[in-house]
Amino acid sequence: MAKKDNIIAPSILSADFAKLGEEVESVLSAGADWVHFDVMDNHYVPNLTIGPMVCSALMEYGIKAPIDVHLMVQPVDRLIDDFVEAGATYITFHPEASQHIDRSLQIIKSGGCKSGLVLNPASPINLIEDCLESLDMILLMSVNPGFGGQKFIPSVLNKLRKLRKIIDDNNLDIRLEIDGGVKLENISEISEAGADTFVAGSAIFSQNNYEKVISEMRSSIK
Repeated sequence: MAKKDNIIAPSILSADFAKLGEEVESVLSAGADWVHFDVMDNHYVPNLTIGPMVCSALMEYGIKAPIDVHLMVQPVDRLIDDFVEAGATYITFHPEASQHIDRSLQIIKSGGCKSGLVLNPASPINLIEDCLESLDMILLMSVNPGFGGQKFIPSVLNKLRKLRKIIDDNNLDIRLEIDGGVKLENISEISEAGADTFVAGSAIFSQNNYEKVISEMRSSIK
């Protein structure tokens, strides 16, 4: 299957939470496509961030864009239900964090959301090979999960190319998302390696002009 349309999904972990609704509205108006949620539980990863109440609040604020939820939690099933109810569009989780991967994927799908699995930089691709037919997205971490502002791990590009080949060779309807250290200076190379969905946090929210940086990123995508 041909590579999907490119999506830029700012991670709200880097936004100003004192005015989160306004921040998300501004970044979407500036040309972003989705809203990316990094959900951490201080158990699966050593950090604690946001939960489904924030997702619900953004929906009530009037955000209409797709909400892309990345669960870095263990166990995952209970929070899947909560984010389905909160209005998530995509829900991804780490296979290492689920006791029953297929069951967790089916919970997502039965709630009407799109499902995905996440690979850490050192996680082997074979962790997800038996689930490909159930996936709408593969999220590849290009930093070790837990904190924003880390540098992109270049060796991940090879894994990205392998995943792109698997998707294309099997004609799979799966988005290939990259998260971690994505910025204007490397988004072209990441795109060439096969990604079609780009999560960027500090690279966008640290800028004064969201429209300028998003436009420049989009122009750099191959």
